[in-house]
Amino acid sequence: MSRFTIPRDLYYGENAIEELKVLEGKYKRAIVVTGGSSMKKFGFLDECLAILKKSGLETSLFDGVEPDPSIDTVFKGAKAMQEFKPDVIVAIGGGSAIDAAKAMWVFYEHPSTTFDDIKDPFTVPTLRNKAIFVAIPSTSGTATEVTAFSVITDYSTNVKYPLADFNLTPDIAILDTRLPQTMPEVVAVDTGLDALTHATEAYVALFASPITDGLAIKSIEMIVETIESAIKGDKEARGSMHIAQSLAGMAFSNALLGIVHSLAHKTGAEFKITHGRCNAILLPYVIEYNAKVCANKFAKIAKYLGLKGSNDIELTQAYVKMIKDLAIKLGVKLSYKENGVTEEHYKSVRDKIVTNAVLDPCTGSNPRPTDAEAMGKVLDAAYYGTPINF
Repeated sequence: MSRFTIPRDLYYGENAIEELKVLEGKYKRAIVVTGGSSMKKFGFLDECLAILKKSGLETSLFDGVEPDPSIDTVFKGAKAMQEFKPDVIVAIGGGSAIDAAKAMWVFYEHPSTTFDDIKDPFTVPTLRNKAIFVAIPSTSGTATEVTAFSVITDYSTNVKYPLADFNLTPDIAILDTRLPQTMPEVVAVDTGLDALTHATEAYVALFASPITDGLAIKSIEMIVETIESAIKGDKEARGSMHIAQSLAGMAFSNALLGIVHSLAHKTGAEFKITHGRCNAILLPYVIEYNAKVCANKFAKIAKYLGLKGSNDIELTQAYVKMIKDLAIKLGVKLSYKENGVTEEHYKSVRDKIVTNAVLDPCTGSNPRPTDAEAMGKVLDAAYYGTPINF
C-alpha cells in the first residue's frame, strides 16, 4: 500500500493570504512565526496579523528565525508557544521560518521530547493535540508548506538534520503570489534550482508513483519555462514559479528524494553554501550516477521538454546539459572548488561528510544503491567538477 499526503486546504493566487479568515470562529489564539525582515519590510507580516485579529484571534509573534534555523532557536520558539498556548501556528516567510515553526510545533505539543528522539525518519509523535499549522511561504523553492519535512541545523557539528514525518505536513498552505515578488535575484536563483532538484529527484525516487510523477514532471516543465523570467523579476513568472515549486514539494514529500539532498544536507553548513546552491552543484553529477539504473526516466523528462537524443543515454545527457547550461546562465559555478571551498578544507571534512550523507534519510530512497565508496566518488566529482564514469 502507498500513501499520498498533502495539506487539507491549499489557497493560491494573488491576495490568497486573505483566506486566513477561514480560521474565524474555529480557533482562539494564533502565534505567528517568521524570520521577520522582508515580511516586515513589505507589510505582509502586518497584513497577516491584522487578518488574524480581525478574525477574532488573539495573536503573539515570534520573529527573528535565522537562515538555516538552529536547534536553539527551535527550543526558544517552543518555549514561547508553551507560554502563549496557541491553537493555531502560522508560519510566514522563507523555508527556514516554516521549517523552524514545524520543529517548534513538535516540542510545544510534546515538551519532554528531545531532538534525538525525532532525528530518525517517521519518529515524530502525533501532533494536532494542541494546535493546527498554517504555512505561508515567501520563497519559491523549499515547498515546506506542503511537505512532511523540516530541516534544522546543529551548529555544534555543522550538520543539517532533515526531520521527516507526515505529521509535519501543514494543515493549510497559502500561496499568495505577491510574496515571492520580494525575493532578491540571488535568492530566486537558489530557490528556483532547489525546486528543479526536488522535482527531478522525486521523479526517479524509489517511492515515485503515477501521482507523484504527474506533479513532478509538470513542475519541471513550469520551472524550465519560467525560471529565467522569474529571476529577472517578471511578476507572472514569479507567480508561476511559486506554484511550480509547490507541485514539486507535493511530489517529493510522497516520493521522497535522493543523494543530491543527502550530500546537500551535509555540505551546506560545512561549506557555508546555501542549500539551493548545493543542490544546483550536485544535481548534474547525481543524474549521471543514477542514470546507470534509471536512464529511462530521465529520458522521459528530456522527451517531455522536447530535448533531442536517439536513446535513453543520449536523452539523459541532453537533460544534464540543459541543467548545466541553465545553471551557468544563471551565474552558478558547478563545483564546490569553483565556489571557494579550498582543497585543504575539503579533504579535512570529506570522510565525515560521506559518512553522514550515507546515513541521511534521503539516501534510502535514491534509485541507485549508494555506499560510502560510491558517495565519496560522487562528492569528489562535485568538488573537482569531473564527470561521473562509474
